Amino acid sequence: MVTGASRGIGRAAALELARNGAHIIAVARTTGALEELDDAIQEETGKSATLVPMDMGDGDAIDRLGAAIFERWGKLDIFFGNAGVLGPISPLGHIDPPDFEKVMNINVTANWRCIRSFDPLLKRSDAARVVLVTSGAASKCRAFWGPYSISKAATECLAATYAHECENSPIRVNLINPGPIRTGMRAAAVPGEDPMTLPTPEELAGAMLPLFSPDMEDNGAIFDFLPGEGRIEKRRGLA
Repeated sequence: MVTGASRGIGRAAALELARNGAHIIAVARTTGALEELDDAIQEETGKSATLVPMDMGDGDAIDRLGAAIFERWGKLDIFFGNAGVLGPISPLGHIDPPDFEKVMNINVTANWRCIRSFDPLLKRSDAARVVLVTSGAASKCRAFWGPYSISKAATECLAATYAHECENSPIRVNLINPGPIRTGMRAAAVPGEDPMTLPTPEELAGAMLPLFSPDMEDNGAIFDFLPGEGRIEKRRGLA
């Protein structure tokens, strides 16, 4: 399952996983973009994806999705929690509460709701792999980036906690830090930047494929994307 699958990193990851034999459960808000993803998957692999038009802020919908996955497949092998929002770039004292709450809800609470709903399904897999997306903003804590930085720090704590809880199971939980990538979110965050100087989501997707493999033994680690080398590198392991 890939959240935020209609564009950017999520779309590229869904295509890369499909190319490598996975059946994709693609979650995003935009039905048309999901259908375009399905067309691309069918064109490249001859197989279709399962499309789930859904707002990740809807916790009840996440619970219903977990039940539907159980009814159809009985397990879940991969969960890529990619959906996220940038939120306002503004002094903390100037941020409206609903805007702050949206960032936390989509970037943190939605991933927790997914873990809550999918944990029984992941435990039924022989080698479940969970990957959440973090950022250098989690530790840099730059001025005006408060909501996003706070949400990514919380995401790292969420992943580390779940990784500890999964130590004695076949589930492995890790984080990917993409760094600057040519996405719409990056363009909104740094509008003066030339996007052609940045690596593409497709480059990242190919490099992080090992995180989803049954051969991945690291648990609770943060991996950084090294675009110049086309690979990922472990920054640190489980605290």
